[in-house]
Amino acid sequence: MRKTYLYYTTLIFSLIASMATAAPRLTVVAIVDGLTTENLTLLRPYWQQGGLRTLSEEAFQTTISYPHLVYGGNETTATLVTGTTPSLHGYTMDSYFLRRDRSRHAMLEDETTLGIGTTLQLSPRALLSQTITDRMRLRYPNAKIYAVGIHPETTILLAGHAANACCWMDFQNQQWVATAAYSEGLPTAAFLQNEDGTVAQMAAHTWTPRMDIPTYTCPTALERKKGFSYAVADVLPHSPEANTLVIELALDIQQSEKLGADAVPDLLMLQLNTLSPAATSDRIASAEHEDIYIRLNQDLGFLMEQLDRRIGHNNYQILVVGRPISGTDAQALSDIHMPVQTFSVDRAAALTGTYLMALYGHERWVDGGFGQCIYLNRTLIEQKRLNLETIQRQVANFLMEFEGVQIAMPGYEAMQHPLLNTTLCKRHTGDVVFMLQPGWQLIYNEQNKLDFVIDDNPTSPLLLWSGTLRPMPQGTLDATDVAELIF
Repeated sequence: MRKTYLYYTTLIFSLIASMATAAPRLTVVAIVDGLTTENLTLLRPYWQQGGLRTLSEEAFQTTISYPHLVYGGNETTATLVTGTTPSLHGYTMDSYFLRRDRSRHAMLEDETTLGIGTTLQLSPRALLSQTITDRMRLRYPNAKIYAVGIHPETTILLAGHAANACCWMDFQNQQWVATAAYSEGLPTAAFLQNEDGTVAQMAAHTWTPRMDIPTYTCPTALERKKGFSYAVADVLPHSPEANTLVIELALDIQQSEKLGADAVPDLLMLQLNTLSPAATSDRIASAEHEDIYIRLNQDLGFLMEQLDRRIGHNNYQILVVGRPISGTDAQALSDIHMPVQTFSVDRAAALTGTYLMALYGHERWVDGGFGQCIYLNRTLIEQKRLNLETIQRQVANFLMEFEGVQIAMPGYEAMQHPLLNTTLCKRHTGDVVFMLQPGWQLIYNEQNKLDFVIDDNPTSPLLLWSGTLRPMPQGTLDATDVAELIF
């Protein structure tokens, strides 16, 4: 009798252990532009129900920080999905400087890959590290993996190298488009929505407040008088409808491709947004900004309700993580007596060229400037038989005289610098690298703002909800730890 008791006890505990550690049938990863812990805390008391309410009550929650400079672009997305820094995954900024034609190019630009429904030629080829999707494919070759997003670069990074397909919105033509970099091209569900005109129908809406203006916590003075109203077609990527479209297509893909229907784990990667058209900061400062959060709460709630019904409450998990975009706006910094000043990269490059002309003669010594780098004309330097390292050192010393520059050094030294070694990638680093002092932002062409370091140490909220019991980490996390949570 005792042996029988021990046998069944052991069996029960084994079953419980296996259930607790079994991989969910479906994992949903949502990268949310502009989502902040401050905003979630501000609005939590006003959510009686919905996805964000459920996540705030039931999900594992923590804050993540970034071990590299954050420019407000997809360098953060690449870090989150690869678990590595830009020095390894290679995605340092949304664009890079190409010496061959002395111009800026999109990081994911790929002339060998055709677009589907779009003239954009993009692929994940520039991403050097394995992503969540790649690891999932290696571990589960038959996994079904899809990515749906608002913008092409973010969506492709979420899809990684190994997704079945990905798609994003073409705002002008109001349809879903894709890249031929993936085996399935445009997902069938996206094709059907294009046939039905789903995006165009949503874009035909007018976006007005969901609630009475006095009900919102942060309406502007103008909103208190007139509220707000947008034709969705004019602001589609920054409207609540964009999130609704992403989630509706994700659910269509889940249903048509039977994600989560068998024992092989599947993966659904989503890009969502919380930034309104008039937002100048990730921090909520208007009713329209708050309205997007309210609608996102409802959309996430609908997503979870549908997954509960279709594949079962215990068979999926959702990871929601914010992505810093705008940081703290200049006016907010000015209000606390920290005025923001601008530094023109193009002007710095032009003055550097003039300086080198004075030293070595009237030639084009500088190819250009981009980001925090100056690119020298290496071909000319070699033809003149000059020492590259000497000129790099001279330019670095020259830049140190510029107002706003904190440090400047040759590129080969910057790759080893403790503040830059995780941010720079060898193939895109210029000949001279500089860092600006706090309160300074990079611009180019004097009028167009370049992606800049948005805050000294930006953080993001992370919420991980799982229908099954599973161990969770303790304390705050590094952004490079997020990918590991999936596994």
